Amino acid sequence: MSSTQPLDSPVHSGPLVGYKVLELCSTIAGPACARMLADFGADVIKVEPPGGDPMRSMGKHSGDISLYAATLLRNKRAIAVDLKTEEGRKIVRALALKCDVLVENFRPGVMERLGLDYESLSKENPGLVMVRISGYGQTGPYKDRPGYGAICEAFAGVRNLTGDPDRPPARVALATTDYLSAVYACYGTSMALLSRGKTGRGQVVDVALYEAAFSQMEAYVPAFKTINFVPNRVGSNLPNMAPNSLYLTKDGGYVLIAANSDATFKRLIAVMGQPELIEHPKMNSIRVRGQNIAYCNEVVSAWTAQHDGVEIERLLLEAEVPVSRVYTMPDIFADPHFHARDMLPQVEHPVLGPLTHPGVVPKLSSTPGEILHSGPNFGENTRDVLRDELDYSTSQIDELIEQKVIFCSPAPEQPQ
Repeated sequence: MSSTQPLDSPVHSGPLVGYKVLELCSTIAGPACARMLADFGADVIKVEPPGGDPMRSMGKHSGDISLYAATLLRNKRAIAVDLKTEEGRKIVRALALKCDVLVENFRPGVMERLGLDYESLSKENPGLVMVRISGYGQTGPYKDRPGYGAICEAFAGVRNLTGDPDRPPARVALATTDYLSAVYACYGTSMALLSRGKTGRGQVVDVALYEAAFSQMEAYVPAFKTINFVPNRVGSNLPNMAPNSLYLTKDGGYVLIAANSDATFKRLIAVMGQPELIEHPKMNSIRVRGQNIAYCNEVVSAWTAQHDGVEIERLLLEAEVPVSRVYTMPDIFADPHFHARDMLPQVEHPVLGPLTHPGVVPKLSSTPGEILHSGPNFGENTRDVLRDELDYSTSQIDELIEQKVIFCSPAPEQPQ
């Protein structure tokens, strides 16, 4: 299916140009999946309820502008439709029938109640790929449970392994499971579209947040079943591997050093001025060091405490020992590598001016992704989408606005 873009829009050149995506999602995992598709050229139409996607209230704001929405909703067109109205459901259904992909993250059963289930949509649009993201999946005894990424990390066992062994399970202050689920959803979308190219038919991509989280537990699944090994929190250490941890530096920061082979360990202790440690009974092989993690860390910590983080980085990198200071956001913005890899691109925002976005991932050599514009305002593209995609007249659109079926907001004005 071809994508219809407004005439004044920048032209995308990514590998997904020509694919049209309808996004019926809120918060993180679903919008992140659709944003990844949009970064690589898909024409994504995001549908929001009358109150807007709750993620517009998350994160930091500049005045009334959600900085998170400006990046997570980039490259998309935003419309606002009340799905509780019959006419609103009619509009969304009509859009779905013109799309290649529909991404939704309602609780299982909601799409069916809205009359937007895959079975009925695929009868009229057999090539449709429906991507369904939920806490526990579309089947199974827990499918109706509500589930956010953090909840599903707990259920999948990931939270039990996060933090220090003498403290309660900690959380990473990021939506890691949501973003991992978004990547799996994009992967599933790509496979479904490839399959459609062979068969002409779409399918359902069922992504469960708990399964995305659980996929990280791969090393422990056979270990538990075979030798009854139950993993637990190990703090900043890597299980069965040392030295591989965080180490305090003289200037009060931390470095992460990973000497994961005998050859690397020899280079590390040479820099430390203690080459004799290779003969130490607690450090003379990978396996032995993995059984004496505390001792190895004590030795390395005694050395790092005598040097500043930048000096440790310089010395170990010269010796080809994997190391990094634990970066803060100011460190990231000051580092030339992030800029050289275009991971901090600036995109013009109509109100804020140049706005720094996280860069596009992954890098494709021939058909790279790109950022054409920051996230639109709530309902900014409602009129355009209904006119261009569904041939609604101005009077029809005005009537739907009056009936509160759809909602519009003008694009932010350019500063004078």
